[in-house]
Amino acid sequence: MRHLIAGYDLSTDRLYGHVKARKGRTEFLAFCRYLRSLHPAEVRIAIVLDNFSPHLSTRTDSRVGEWAAANNVELAYTPFYGSWLNRIEAQFTALRYFAPDGTDHESHREQASMIRRYIAWRNRHVTDPRLRKVIRRAETIKRAKVA
Repeated sequence: MRHLIAGYDLSTDRLYGHVKARKGRTEFLAFCRYLRSLHPAEVRIAIVLDNFSPHLSTRTDSRVGEWAAANNVELAYTPFYGSWLNRIEAQFTALRYFAPDGTDHESHREQASMIRRYIAWRNRHVTDPRLRKVIRRAETIKRAKVA
């Protein structure tokens, strides 16, 4: 089993992701450090956290919160049953559509490679009409489900 830990930068419309064997707080904190390294230290960044288990554990384990406070990072939690508020969800729909759907990988390594290749392609082709269509449709469906 592999897990994708991902971030979506709204200001640049870029997707970032690391495929990991585990999805614990240690891996999550390492990814947060990576996201922080993408911007100058004086620029405050916000990391939106959903109901992913390592995100929820940040409320009881102070390592991530202390790191965030010391590194000009705001942690913003989406409410339960509010995943449609998290803009990365539509990006995950597009990732599934363009990468693993309809495939049968012989190994986790092969699947992880496909996901990394998709992220690189996606970031080079942010205006691709097919990509925009899938993302728009995913955003619309998420909003419609709560109405």
